[in-house]
Amino acid sequence: MPIDATLARPGGLSYLEIAARDPARSAAFYTRVLGWRVEKRGPADFRFTDAGGALIGAFRSDLIPGGGPFVPFFYVVGIREASERAEEAGGEVVEGVRPEGDLWVARVRDPAGNVFGLWEEGKV
Repeated sequence: MPIDATLARPGGLSYLEIAARDPARSAAFYTRVLGWRVEKRGPADFRFTDAGGALIGAFRSDLIPGGGPFVPFFYVVGIREASERAEEAGGEVVEGVRPEGDLWVARVRDPAGNVFGLWEEGKV
């Protein structure tokens, strides 16, 4: 079976493993905040696909939350609302919505302790 061209983008991020103390809770968090589709394959095996199908991955309980040197940023529509959903879903806003050039950015922490960014295009 050939690899989906949506995932096979030279230089594009296509697979992501996210540290999760409780994979079910992390799956629910990312579903609510970013609209990801989640597939439960086993008791602690949750796989995800982003809304556009360009990013797939898994929540891993054997990784250390917040332990990586990278902070991924995810594009959203309605950054303030996405930040609010993050808090409502058990996360924490660690850097509120602020302008950066002609973008809006924010950073949030998921329930496991991982920090990621949100960004939205727009006039500042």
